[in-house]
This record gives sequence, C-alpha cells and structure tokens, in this order.
Amino acid sequence: MSTVVVDQSGWGKLRVTGEDRERFLQGMVTNDLAGMAVGSFRRAAILSVKGRVLAVVDIVAEEGSYLVLTEPVTARKVAEVLDRHAIADDVAFEPVELPCHRVWDSIEAVWSAPPAFAPAPAPSPDGEIEIRRVEAGFPRYGVDVGEDYFPFEANLDRLISYTKGCYAGQEVVARASARGHANKRLVGLRLASPVAAGARLAAAARPEAGTVTSSVVSPDFGPIALAYVHRSVWAPGTELRAGDVVATVTELPFGAG
Repeated sequence: MSTVVVDQSGWGKLRVTGEDRERFLQGMVTNDLAGMAVGSFRRAAILSVKGRVLAVVDIVAEEGSYLVLTEPVTARKVAEVLDRHAIADDVAFEPVELPCHRVWDSIEAVWSAPPAFAPAPAPSPDGEIEIRRVEAGFPRYGVDVGEDYFPFEANLDRLISYTKGCYAGQEVVARASARGHANKRLVGLRLASPVAAGARLAAAARPEAGTVTSSVVSPDFGPIALAYVHRSVWAPGTELRAGDVVATVTELPFGAG
C-alpha cells in the first residue's frame, strides 16, 4: 500500500481564542475536546439544531487557543456558524493561513493522521487521494454527506461523543440513535465492474435500495464504492445490483472484515 500525501494548505483555518474558547467549542461540536494536550487534534462535526451535518472539522489544541480546520467547501459556513453562536461568550475568531499536509501510510491514517503544519513534500495526485479516502469510508462533504444527513447515517459515528455535555443538535442525535432511527446508511460496495457515482441500486426484495455516491478502482480492492442503502439491505454480504453490475455490501473501511 503506497503512502499518500494530502496538501491541506488551502483548507479553511480559524483560530479560536478567549477565556470561553473550550466551553464554547464544546457546545458547538460533536466530539469531546476535554483534556486535549497542546498539539493534539480531534475530528468532529458541526450540526444544525435538527442534528444534520453542517460541516466536518479538525480541531487542534494550541497554547491558549484552538485551530479549527475544515474543507474549502465548508470554510465560510463554519466561520459564519461559529460567529453567529458566539453571543455572550468570551471568544474571538481569526482566519489564518498556514501550510498544512497529512500523510496517509495506511487506510486508518485517513481518520487518525494528525495535520503537519509545513508545506507538503510531494502531494499525491487527486486520484490517489480519492481512492484512499473511499477505501477508508471517509465521507467527502458535498459528495457523500451534507445538510440532509445525520452523522450516524454518514459513517461519522466515531466523531460523536455520547457522554459529554450538550452541543448543537445533540438531543436529536441522541434520541434518533437510541431508537435506531436511521433508515439509510453509508456503506461500502465491492463491485463486479466500475459504476458511476449516482448509479441507482436495487435488491431482489427492494427495487429502490440506494444510490452510489463515490466510486473508484482501488489497486488493492478493485472496483469499490460508497453508497447510501436502505436499512433492509445494509448488512455486509447483501447482494445488490447497479444496472447489470453486481454490488456486494461490505464493512467500512475496506479490508476490515
């Protein structure tokens, strides 16, 4: 498995300062920021009051501040949402520009590799980055996840703390998760041959079974995809079809099962 280098210098970066910075961010994001050592990072989601995903963010603990990183597509939204909620809090936000990259020498590293604040030594082609992202089952905002999805539908469960205090959208997420309310979920598919994103999926017992959101050809796993499928057909091993192409549901990340 080759190492993938991702240049994130163009991501949105917002430094959060002020005496209330931790309390404020704790009330805004899904993960628990308590006890973060300087230099450590945690990934989280920012949700609407209805529990839907507004953005995925990385939060780095600095000396006296936090640095919030997010994809370019959600950079402006994150800044606006944080500013709108900082009503009586002692917090301030400063957009910053920093070189930044990540090194993915494994599938798990897509989820866990910390940001390195230095120019990327040799960024990998976009195609290689996309393959590794799909292998890891990491949803891309605006492609595999957006404002119509709960985080637990979008394979973002590990970004949620169910033990910390309240945050925006927390009550809705906790209630829906406890009831097993999800009717669809982002899963992996192993494909007999490549299909395009947007392909409709069908099962013998369910003609409208789901939709492919991302599709690549992996050097390790062959044609694979991410797709939202109905709860009745999301069990690993379930056989679906995208037109004439057989698509078998598999656990994420690829290679885990």
